[in-house]
Amino acid sequence: MYPQLEISQLATTLFSFLLVMVVDASRAGKSCRSQACGSSLQRSWRFTRLLHKESDDLLKIYKTSQGDLSELFCKMSMDNVPDPDISGLDPSARIQSMYSHIKTFLPHLQRVTEQQTDLQIFSNPLLSKLSDTYSRTSSLGSQISCIYQMLFPNSPLLEPAGEPTPLPLSQNIFQQKVYGCVVLKRLKQFLSNATREIKALKHQTCTKGPKPNIPS
Repeated sequence: MYPQLEISQLATTLFSFLLVMVVDASRAGKSCRSQACGSSLQRSWRFTRLLHKESDDLLKIYKTSQGDLSELFCKMSMDNVPDPDISGLDPSARIQSMYSHIKTFLPHLQRVTEQQTDLQIFSNPLLSKLSDTYSRTSSLGSQISCIYQMLFPNSPLLEPAGEPTPLPLSQNIFQQKVYGCVVLKRLKQFLSNATREIKALKHQTCTKGPKPNIPS
């Protein structure tokens, strides 16, 4: 009798938790859809531009932390690293592409952070910079999702299917240093592309009302 009661209570608790999640997601969707097009895209453009600048600073700190052969590490290429190019023939597809790229980059950023945590001393500022970059890139993904819901409220934003660029298997220290630099270089390129993409998107889609000024 008592085990059945415990199972019933557990089911009730789980149902309540799921209901809260659904309500929160619904509120988030409504909040995104109610935002003004121009101001929302301008905020995202400024945030992406800031991330691009910070990615350049991060790459410099990364190179400094890798020792005498850092320039060699960063001139090499490696497979299974996300591509920085945004694709799609229309705004909906290109926003989807940006979102998918961010979701694909995040596990690679996490892997680089884990590897560098093992290779660097705890006080190295590279580690906190990597952690910040992961968090802010994740936040950018949320902003891109919000933009999509605002512009295309009747179309779902799909999560990336599968794992198009799987994480590398076991790597030696040399390979880890090359991998980290390739990931950060490509992230910087993607953020540069995303900055231009969001600026163009604002001019293509926000046609009503006063347009916030985005400098060239």
